[in-house]
Amino acid sequence: MLLYYITDRTQFPGNESQRRGRLLEKIAEAARCGVNYIQLREKDLSARELEALARQALQTIRENIAENASLRTENRHLTTKLLINSRTDIALAVRAEGVHLRADDLSPSEVKKIWKCGAGAPARESRRATPIVSVSCHSSAKVAQAAQENADFAVFAPVFEKRAVPEMPPTGLDALRQACRHHIPVVALGGIRLENASACVDAGAAGIAAIRLFQENEIAAVVRTLRR
Repeated sequence: MLLYYITDRTQFPGNESQRRGRLLEKIAEAARCGVNYIQLREKDLSARELEALARQALQTIRENIAENASLRTENRHLTTKLLINSRTDIALAVRAEGVHLRADDLSPSEVKKIWKCGAGAPARESRRATPIVSVSCHSSAKVAQAAQENADFAVFAPVFEKRAVPEMPPTGLDALRQACRHHIPVVALGGIRLENASACVDAGAAGIAAIRLFQENEIAAVVRTLRR
């Protein structure tokens, strides 16, 4: 099961410095526990602030992966990759592993072309020759389009709910099942809890994505339960 942690430091209490500190602690915890992807989704930050936070996040991830030698020995595939929400330029600048695209964003093929050909020295020095690209999708048709445009996986939402936009109706498991029939891994997002995560996988999802599930709980316990 792919596990995808989406960040939101504004959900933490305290001032800005305290919130960033708590966020970096959660990122460290996620890396130690082998969460597959972390999407840095701090949309209110300026480009300079986001770049600085992304550099801190990457350093935190790499330090915690390096320290967790026992996990890497048991399963070398359990390494955490950082994706930057929407900002290909910042992902390139900090050498992140990839980008998450909004539904109305550039296409995955355009992002990969920029990454390969149009970004100059940072791209050539990047740890990855091509980025990992995930795409937000709200319908089966959009998942099919993401597959055609060479996305690595689709994030399908909201399956159960979208707290930030309560008037947005959930897609439900039947729609998730339809979305998972295309030739691309689909990660379920929206109201995902320990109690309903297995239903998403049963519907064909390759994994789950969440904010609150990871930020409001001990990540080690969440990962153990989901991967059992």
